[in-house]
Amino acid sequence: MELQFDFKEIFTAFMVLFAVIDIIGNIPIIMDLRQKVGHIQSEKASIIAGVIMIIFLFVGKSLLNLIGIDVNSFAVAGAFVIFFIALEMVLGVTLYKDDDHDAMTASVFPLAFPLMAGPGSLTTLLSLRAEFAIENIIVAVICNVILIYIVLKTSSKIENFIGANGIKIIRKVFGVILLAIAVKLFAHNIKELLS
Repeated sequence: MELQFDFKEIFTAFMVLFAVIDIIGNIPIIMDLRQKVGHIQSEKASIIAGVIMIIFLFVGKSLLNLIGIDVNSFAVAGAFVIFFIALEMVLGVTLYKDDDHDAMTASVFPLAFPLMAGPGSLTTLLSLRAEFAIENIIVAVICNVILIYIVLKTSSKIENFIGANGIKIIRKVFGVILLAIAVKLFAHNIKELLS
C-alpha cells in the first residue's frame, strides 16, 4: 500500500479538526480545571486525546455498530455533555461534582475525553475518513495534538496575561458559544435520527 501524502488534504483535515476541537475556546475550561486540581498533565492529556482519535479513526464506526449505536445517537449524547459544561460556564455553577479530583483523573476526564477527543471530533473523523486518505488525517490529528499540548502548557501564562476579570468574561462568552454548538449538534443529529 502506497502512502499518498497530500498537503491540501492534511491542511483541510487539520483546519476542520481544529475548529471542532476548539482548543483555544476551551482555555477557560482548562483554567477552571487547573484551579480545581492544581495541575494538569499536559503531555498525558495530549497523548491520550491523540490516541483516542487515531484508534477511533480505524475502529469507530465498527465499534459503534457492534454495540448498536449509530453515529447520530453518539453525537446527541455528546451534545448533552457539551450542553452541561456550557451551562456551568455561563451560570457559574458546578453541575458535575467529583470530590476525587486529582491531576491524573482531570487530565483524562474531562480534558482528553470528552473535551478534546469528544463526540464532535470523533464524528468529524468518521466524516473525514469518507473524503480523505487515512494517512493525511493521521498527520492532521498529530498536528492538532501538538497544538493542544502547546495550549495546555501555556494556559497559565495566558491566564496571567488575561487576568481574573478577563477570564470570567471569556468564560461566559465561550460558554454561550459552547451552548450554541451543543444545540446545533443536537438539532442536526436528532433530525437525522427522526428521519
